[in-house]
Amino acid sequence: MTQAQRRVGVVLARASRVLGQEPFYHEFIEGLERVLTPAGVSVLVKVVTDREAENQAYERWAERGRIDGVILVDLLPDDDRVPLVDRLGLPAVVLGAPSTASGLPTVWTDDAGYAREAVRLLAGRGHRTIGHLSGPLSFMHTQLRREGAEAEAASLDITLVQADGDYSYESARVATAELAARSCTAIICDSDLMALAALDTLRERNLAVPADVSVVAWDDSALCQLAVPALSAMSHDVARIGEIAGGAILDAMAGKPPAVYQAPPATFVARDSTG
Repeated sequence: MTQAQRRVGVVLARASRVLGQEPFYHEFIEGLERVLTPAGVSVLVKVVTDREAENQAYERWAERGRIDGVILVDLLPDDDRVPLVDRLGLPAVVLGAPSTASGLPTVWTDDAGYAREAVRLLAGRGHRTIGHLSGPLSFMHTQLRREGAEAEAASLDITLVQADGDYSYESARVATAELAARSCTAIICDSDLMALAALDTLRERNLAVPADVSVVAWDDSALCQLAVPALSAMSHDVARIGEIAGGAILDAMAGKPPAVYQAPPATFVARDSTG
């Protein structure tokens, strides 16, 4: 008798229209599968509309024995999913800051530090009023990026203007218009898709990139190189982060002690959208 294939679950609590536009999770899951598939582990991705539905998915999976481990994403402060998966006995890995994990293994990216670096680089290019187009403020990684950007702006005595979206193209257009109206000469975007929306919105307002406004994306997917002008970015190796998460969940499923797995350092890649 052949052994049943093991599964790792990833639940994404996002509107399907937003998720379909986002390149981040496509690259992350590709990296995850590079590690898990050779180990005989498949990835089950479930898209739900809210946190309650996400928690119900974990409970059903545990009750039916369908999942051998889970990866938790988009963590909130004091996130109730952390004690839930522990109570359900599901091995789990957190994609986020160790402060959100309460003893679970984490794959950690220094969101605050890289936001500070983005502000510092733009200030070094002469920008004194910088916009930050963030994702949902409920997410811990959004809060960390905002805190980092604000701290760096304060240390350099420059103005940082905040506007938030939900990672969708539509929300980013509204937020970009707000930032442009506040005379921002540079905008840091928390996702590549929102950076594309920023380019389109600035173009419609007859603002040239980068002559009038510089734009910086966050993950550096292929969208950045295909954009016109090509987007500068705080470049993250998202597929590699997926590979690290794959190794971490295999460790968790094997009963190894929780650890912090450091994501590869992000680097600033300058292209045509920054002046």
